[in-house]
Amino acid sequence: MMGGPSENPELWAFLESLHRGELLSGTVTAIERFGVFVALDDGPDHPVFPGVGFISFAELSWRHFDAASDVVQVGQRLSCEFLQFDTWNLEARLSLKATQPDPFQIFADTIAVGQKLPGQVTKLIPFGVFVQVADGIEGLVHLRELAWTPVESPSDVVQVGDKITVVVTEIDRERRRLALSRRQGSSADV
Repeated sequence: MMGGPSENPELWAFLESLHRGELLSGTVTAIERFGVFVALDDGPDHPVFPGVGFISFAELSWRHFDAASDVVQVGQRLSCEFLQFDTWNLEARLSLKATQPDPFQIFADTIAVGQKLPGQVTKLIPFGVFVQVADGIEGLVHLRELAWTPVESPSDVVQVGDKITVVVTEIDRERRRLALSRRQGSSADV
C-alpha cells in the first residue's frame, strides 16, 4: 500500500473528494505496458507515479487497438470519467472510453435480428469465425451456423479475408456481443 491519509494527506483528501462519473481533465504523462498515467489538472502530484490519474487498457477505447499509443500520446490533453479511488496505489482510476459513444450500441440501434449483412472474416477459432460487419464491429458465427452441413474446422468453409453474407441471430447489448449465422444467409454464399 502506498500510504494512508496521514502519509499523503493532500493526495488522500483530493481522491476522497472525487465522485464516480465526474469528468476530470489532465495530460498523459506516461504510457506503460499496464496502462496510462495522467497528471490531473486539479490534483496534487503523486509521490511515486508520473500522475494521480490512471487509465487501464480496457478503459482506453471501445475499439480494438494493438498499443495504447494507437489511442493516446504522451503530452495529449484528455477529459476522462472518474471511476474509483484506488486506495492501494493512491490514484484515481479513470475511463476515457466512458466519455465517448459506444459504437456497438449505435450499431445495435440500426440493425435487427434477422437482418442480412455483408461482412469480412477476420479470425478463425476452433468453434467458429469472427466476421466484421461494420467499422470496429465484429460478430461470431458459431461453427454450427457456418454451413448447412456439419464441418469440423472453420477453414473447411472460409478463410480470413473472405467476404460473406451473414444474418444477425442475436444482439446482446449488455455483453456487447453479436451472434451471426451464415446458414440463414443466401444459399449461393454458403
